[in-house]
Amino acid sequence: MSPARRVLSLILLGGVFVMEGYDLNAMALAVPRLQVGLGLAPTAFGLVFSALLVGIGVGGAVLAPFGDRFGRRTLIIAGCFAVGLFTLATASATSVGGFLMWRGLTGVALGAALPNVSALSAELAAPRLRATVMALVSAGIPLGLALAGILAPTVIAAGGWHGLFVVPGVFALTLAVVLRLVVEGGLPHAEADAGTPGEPAGALPQLGLFRRPWRLPFAVFATILSLNALNLYLLNSWIPTILPLAGFSLDHAAQIAGIVQFAGLGMGVLASIGIDRWRPMATLMIMFAAIAASFLAVSVTAPDAARWTLLLSVGVGGASAGGMALPALCAYLFPPRQLSSAIGIGVLVARLGAFAGPIVGQVILSAEAGPQAFFFAAAIPASICALVCLAIPAALAVRERESGAGVRA
Repeated sequence: MSPARRVLSLILLGGVFVMEGYDLNAMALAVPRLQVGLGLAPTAFGLVFSALLVGIGVGGAVLAPFGDRFGRRTLIIAGCFAVGLFTLATASATSVGGFLMWRGLTGVALGAALPNVSALSAELAAPRLRATVMALVSAGIPLGLALAGILAPTVIAAGGWHGLFVVPGVFALTLAVVLRLVVEGGLPHAEADAGTPGEPAGALPQLGLFRRPWRLPFAVFATILSLNALNLYLLNSWIPTILPLAGFSLDHAAQIAGIVQFAGLGMGVLASIGIDRWRPMATLMIMFAAIAASFLAVSVTAPDAARWTLLLSVGVGGASAGGMALPALCAYLFPPRQLSSAIGIGVLVARLGAFAGPIVGQVILSAEAGPQAFFFAAAIPASICALVCLAIPAALAVRERESGAGVRA
């Protein structure tokens, strides 16, 4: 593959994450407007938010790992095409049940594609820049989230709440076609570490993660990923609804939800550079401690647009940055032939936490506990993540012992 085509392929793979970020935010932005448009109360949508997460977990665990066996490209392209169709179908929903079905199917398609996007970007990157390249590619998530929030007033003015789903649906279908033309096929490049000891020939690729010695690295990775996912989906699902309760207009809340995502881009890149060039444990501990501190600060201060936007840029942006940096950490914890499996199964385990995020938000909203209680709750998972990061050196030591590919803890 020529250098130019390699760079273009990485840009297009980043576009898949932009698609995911925009699609994730579309439902959160639509919910406050469905009460007027369809007579559907926001409190009825907790399971709809979670349906997308369950679908992503199922697709990640069942479909994505086969990228380790049959190549990443087919799963990525098919996933984008399916996301486009199901997202467009969401625009036709008129009931909570309709939203539930289409968001669940959209999640399955995303789950099949995204772990393979991360794995393929790691294969295309230079070894010394693997985490940084993976983070830059996954930076599409906060970029997509930000674009959805910032463009929401214009999109809704042109096409109503339906436009929030038409835009990412059309983008996903277009992206599938372009990926088919540009990204080269082929099997994963796993010759260097083929034949992992203890993994029977022909076994499902997922199973190796639950055997020694990979159980510890996977447990550390999945635990942090799960807790961060709880926060990420708690925040992204409900901030457009929570901020108006603190006195912000719907449009202002949507714009704040978009603006704070840009901070996630910078934090995610800095965290990935820290993983590549400094120490993974210290890098991630600092990031999660800053997230927790920002939410605690919001929870004890009166609503103020400038102050809350700044603090939420650290907190919400940091949760998005975690979604960028943790798959990059995965490239150091596992050999290339296990990347799709590790990220895919990690996605499933993370969805156990992510599934709880929208439900927690729904409980807080239903109890009328207020915005401050909402943000105090968001500080708890971030604090636990900082503590779990203490186990990262032991997890990295497993990879170094098994394959000699070590990194400073």
